[in-house]
Amino acid sequence: MNDPKELFNGAKADGELSDAAMSALSIPDLGAQIQAGLGVLPDDVAASEVLLVTMMPDDSGSIRFGGNAQALRDGHNHVLDALAGSKSKEGVLVHTRYLNGTVLYPYCGLSGAVRMDSKNFDPNLGTPLYDQAVVLLGTVLAKCRQFAEAGVPARTVTLLLSDGADEGSSRSKAKDVAALVKDLLRAERHIVAALGVDDGSTDFRKVFREMGIEDKWILTPGAGAGEIRRAFAVFSQSAVRASQGAGQFTTASVGGFGTP
Repeated sequence: MNDPKELFNGAKADGELSDAAMSALSIPDLGAQIQAGLGVLPDDVAASEVLLVTMMPDDSGSIRFGGNAQALRDGHNHVLDALAGSKSKEGVLVHTRYLNGTVLYPYCGLSGAVRMDSKNFDPNLGTPLYDQAVVLLGTVLAKCRQFAEAGVPARTVTLLLSDGADEGSSRSKAKDVAALVKDLLRAERHIVAALGVDDGSTDFRKVFREMGIEDKWILTPGAGAGEIRRAFAVFSQSAVRASQGAGQFTTASVGGFGTP
């Protein structure tokens, strides 16, 4: 089954999605946006369990104006490299969708992931943080449900990234994102993290808390390229740890970015 609406209905019937989350996902054309990210079918994945690692790099103009485009490219690519070095890499699927909705690649094995470069990442758009967080988390939910219905256990690690507060969302609010995050965390097989690049004015902890993200999974690096790369390295360590089986995933989930 690949229809996101049917996947969500199945999750709702099993008590995995609340009324608030279903309402957040009831947006015209959302299914088509989610479909674009679903990628590889469970039947084509040989692993007995999978980890879905999902990233949403900010492609707003302020990233370019702040001189941070290359740091984001490097950070994203570092995560891919770290996961490729994991003992459990065969069970890792990755998906990257930019903050303004462009799918860099749908869910695929690490060998199929596209590295970010100056040709495919030229940040010059806005910051529809809430709208696109709903799309991204909806994609995570749908993909996880797809594997569940195929009898394959799936866990997820998701990173939202922004260097500013929401600007331009027309359909979703922070509470809609929070409803999805709440249901994901309640299932105890999902990690939702956020990285807020300092813009000199935004209180990212407040922004991300309102979106339901736990303090322990919020990173707030300064605006320098070195700090941004280090933040991605911290995220990659958590993702690699989460890939190493259920026990390590639970340890990572409980400890947040502070897990040793």
